[in-house]
Amino acid sequence: MSWQIKKFEELTNIELYAILKERTLIFVVEQNCPYLEVDGKDPACYHLYKEDNGQIAAYLRIVPAGIAYQEASLGRVIVSQAYRGQGIARELLQRGIDFVRHELQETAIKIQAQSHLQQFYGSFGFRAVTESYLEDNIPHVDMILSDEAEAIL
Repeated sequence: MSWQIKKFEELTNIELYAILKERTLIFVVEQNCPYLEVDGKDPACYHLYKEDNGQIAAYLRIVPAGIAYQEASLGRVIVSQAYRGQGIARELLQRGIDFVRHELQETAIKIQAQSHLQQFYGSFGFRAVTESYLEDNIPHVDMILSDEAEAIL
């Protein structure tokens, strides 16, 4: 298995298809949440993923500052069902944070986390900056990783 990080235009058709297939499988089908998963932001993003024989094992997209939020953002964080429980999510998130800090030279990262994952993201230093709210009928909380972030919860 190998880690890849690519700009949108660097992805092959096969890679993009595999990424979108896995994102849709998890966010739309597995979570039973019909919404527009392909939201128009992908062309402006970096795509970090771990591939295993053509299968996307883990993925997240890195959204540069000014696209979704004032801050850079990590989103669409997934680990395929067959690869869960192996620590891949921790490695994936750390790689995303490192890329934002070292390659994009950004100091703040904002995420829109599903509320049940607040503790997981908190273990990386993310702090809640909103109360829990419903997004696509799933409880979420906005979180920021920054030296200046002030937790309200």
